[in-house]
Amino acid sequence: MVAGRLAAASSERTLLLEAGPDYGPADSGRWPRDLLDAASVALESHDWGYTGEFGGRVIHFHRARVVGGCSAHNAGAVVFGSRSDYDGWAAVGNVGRSARELLPLFGSAWKQLRVRRVGLDELTPFQRVCGDAIMANGIPAVEDFNDLDQNAGVAPFPVSIDGVTRVNSAFGYVDPVRDRLMVAGDAPVERVLVRGGHAVGVAVRDGQRLAEIGASRVVLSAGAYGSPAILLRSGIGPAGELIAIGVEPALDLPGVGRNLHDQPCAEVGYEGSGELIERMERHQAETGWRPNEQVIAKFPSAGCRQGFDLHIYPVGGRVKDTSQWFWILGVACLTPLSRGSVRLTGPSLDDQLAIDHRYLSDPAGYDRARLAEGVEHVREVAEVPELRRLLGRETRPGPAISGRQAIEGFLDHAAVHYYHPAGSCKMGPPSDPDSVVDPGGQVHGIEGLYVADASLMPAVISGNTNMATAVIGERIARSLLGLPRPPGVLGFHAAVTFPGQTGRSGTGAQLGRRAGPAGEPGWSDRGFRPCSRRLMAAHADGTGRRPARAEGTSYGSRKRTRPQARLRGAGGQGRGAESRWPHPERPGSAITNKI
Repeated sequence: MVAGRLAAASSERTLLLEAGPDYGPADSGRWPRDLLDAASVALESHDWGYTGEFGGRVIHFHRARVVGGCSAHNAGAVVFGSRSDYDGWAAVGNVGRSARELLPLFGSAWKQLRVRRVGLDELTPFQRVCGDAIMANGIPAVEDFNDLDQNAGVAPFPVSIDGVTRVNSAFGYVDPVRDRLMVAGDAPVERVLVRGGHAVGVAVRDGQRLAEIGASRVVLSAGAYGSPAILLRSGIGPAGELIAIGVEPALDLPGVGRNLHDQPCAEVGYEGSGELIERMERHQAETGWRPNEQVIAKFPSAGCRQGFDLHIYPVGGRVKDTSQWFWILGVACLTPLSRGSVRLTGPSLDDQLAIDHRYLSDPAGYDRARLAEGVEHVREVAEVPELRRLLGRETRPGPAISGRQAIEGFLDHAAVHYYHPAGSCKMGPPSDPDSVVDPGGQVHGIEGLYVADASLMPAVISGNTNMATAVIGERIARSLLGLPRPPGVLGFHAAVTFPGQTGRSGTGAQLGRRAGPAGEPGWSDRGFRPCSRRLMAAHADGTGRRPARAEGTSYGSRKRTRPQARLRGAGGQGRGAESRWPHPERPGSAITNKI
């Protein structure tokens, strides 16, 4: 993202170093099909192989080693979180990071990533019945899942998907400027070259040798595991720990690799039924499209003090390359208090990282309690008659795990994660001893060295991190280019336009004012209701009780244009190539390191 913005505007040369392969532009015909097919995530494709331990078992932290990073293998979910997330960043000294100031950049990223809204008629039978059951359990349907001031709701989430093709960040930001941007694939960075307190380039692994590349500026965008690892191998981090593994310290910066956190999850599994499988197969035959994930619900737990802190996410479909099916109702604790670390085990890129999120370890037990409450809520959703009939019996954890104490015990060895690691290069003012970079992304104490990815987040947002990370890149690119901060806006819905896509499901409309085609009512006229005050009251009084289903709430049958079931870039452009997207703004600058 940063590389594309920088390459577009200045006379300086920009080099993008990618640790994995660069398959070229989206229409090159060289991209692997699993990285294009948005129907399912491709977590094991082009994986870095990061692992850790939790509850006596090995956990895989899948990260994509390919140009475009994790946007090349994820579900394409575009989720903004809560206003309090970004205002919280600003409140701890990160000037220019409030929601009001960042909102225009959400619009820029929305356009570059070709985000569209998902039509109700696109929902698979499983996603539709899950959405109806969630509403029956007291969470209202909302027309705009990304209203930053709405703290409870269920809806199909917007996606960075063009037809059925996953739009990764390289397609959105790199492809438009490939004539001005140098891209080197299979070029992992071992360390940053630091001399006299300045970053002067990088050492890149070329087979068995290291090649040094000089630069006036280095920007790391290697993610919450990779960026702190590069800093540590460069001698930037806790001096005592670096000396112990044979790395000569260049700067004692204790916060590097600390504050690592991710959103813990629990997934309740179900047996399914022949009727559900039959409906899903019929949907695929009719549409050519059967994504595993489409709907998310957000809501506050009984102990939530601001915004919301829980997601419910149904996931269901056929296990790849088998005849088996899986049906999951997952729940995620979005605002974890537990903190862990990324550490080196040796000085080389070949040495395994020690990654420990310390899930569910906060002293007060907040994370465990919130997640257990979420499991209870999921089970209530699964008891809604229509969904219960289709899902069949619960297979994991199973009915023997009953009651809060038993659920919490189950979570201690069976919790999973939401694939949203953050915080390991914490953004904050120099007065914060745990911070690593300033609000502009520059590493404290090192001139010309920046970080621009989710590792900057002081606290992870209340949702999926894909869009928030794009906004971080947009903001840092503007800062490097000397552009003024975008003007703040008074209201999210009134001032920022998020366009739809010609010939796609979704129309040009301001977010929060969802209008249908001429003469057709918007979602709000089809039973979508604002955030339920009754739901808020039920949680605020600590009872945990949820209101009965509001009359008239259900997923309707609004007719929308279905996506074209053909992958772009895998042997052809596919339909929809007539769509036109704005050329990126004209930024510019030196070397961007993406690994």
